[in-house]
Amino acid sequence: MATVMPGMPMPGQGAAQDLFVCDFLAAVPKHDLASMEHPLFSLSTRPDRRVVHYAHNDATLTVTPSVRGRATIFDADILIFCISQLMAGLNGGREISRRLTLRAHDLLVATNRETSGDSYQRLRDALERLAGTRITTNITVGGHEITSGFGLIESWEIVRRSRVGRMVAVTITLSEWLFQAVLARSVLTLSRDYFQLRKPLERRVYELARKHCGRQPEWLVSVPVLAKKSGSASPVRVFRAMLREMIRENRLPDYLLSEEPGDILRITPRAAVFDPADGPHLRPETLAEARALRPGADVYALEAEWRAWWTSTGRPRLRSPDAAFLGWVRTRSG
Repeated sequence: MATVMPGMPMPGQGAAQDLFVCDFLAAVPKHDLASMEHPLFSLSTRPDRRVVHYAHNDATLTVTPSVRGRATIFDADILIFCISQLMAGLNGGREISRRLTLRAHDLLVATNRETSGDSYQRLRDALERLAGTRITTNITVGGHEITSGFGLIESWEIVRRSRVGRMVAVTITLSEWLFQAVLARSVLTLSRDYFQLRKPLERRVYELARKHCGRQPEWLVSVPVLAKKSGSASPVRVFRAMLREMIRENRLPDYLLSEEPGDILRITPRAAVFDPADGPHLRPETLAEARALRPGADVYALEAEWRAWWTSTGRPRLRSPDAAFLGWVRTRSG
């Protein structure tokens, strides 16, 4: 008898229909566990119209694309942005809804994308792929196996355009299962450098490392199993060669990769992956002041470096985290 996939809530539960306005500056990137665990998204840079069947333990999963192709791992940035905004809302005590409105420019900037006219068209294409990609899975409820299907997002619409026709605001209605994952806090924090990764497989391996390794000393996985979990369509020998290139380039945030005897990949955390919920919180105004102190610097990278330093010094109690961070930035501005 099948069971619900880890991290994937059961559909059919109600959700609020009020509009949630995305307005959290520098929200911490979050991704849902089910998307990180299972190969929902295509790693291809060309339209992928294959129907994908995947089985893991007792759960089965089928991903059916639309005529525009399956949603890609880069399209998932939209979901990550929405999840991050909703989690920031939850943590701030706000009432959330699976229907969100967001500024297209904010989404593009937060996910490290260009803001040219073509970028807005690519954003629209991504929304169409997300809405057209269908997930079918089997779950067990009350001893009965239930097969259900749903889209990655339920609907979307362009709310307003500028005078030159550029997309300004977008309303997105998330699928019920994704919204329930947020309510259940079935999410993990991602490194902001995730959005710097330009190779689909790098992103996918990072997601799996974050899901399976977390703060453990290491994660050992066979190359064939990793190929299956990643959703790669390449032969194992080609997949293995791509992993070796990743090892040489050493660009993966938070984790180191190494090849071990027996066709095994070892994934080791560079340091404990820090969840900002576990430590001091910084106000958006503080990051803006840090940006003024260090023009041209990546303030999020500075924040991550400061948090790592704070952790390495024993996580001392801070009377004012904002003042402590800015003082640290000033010591590095010379």
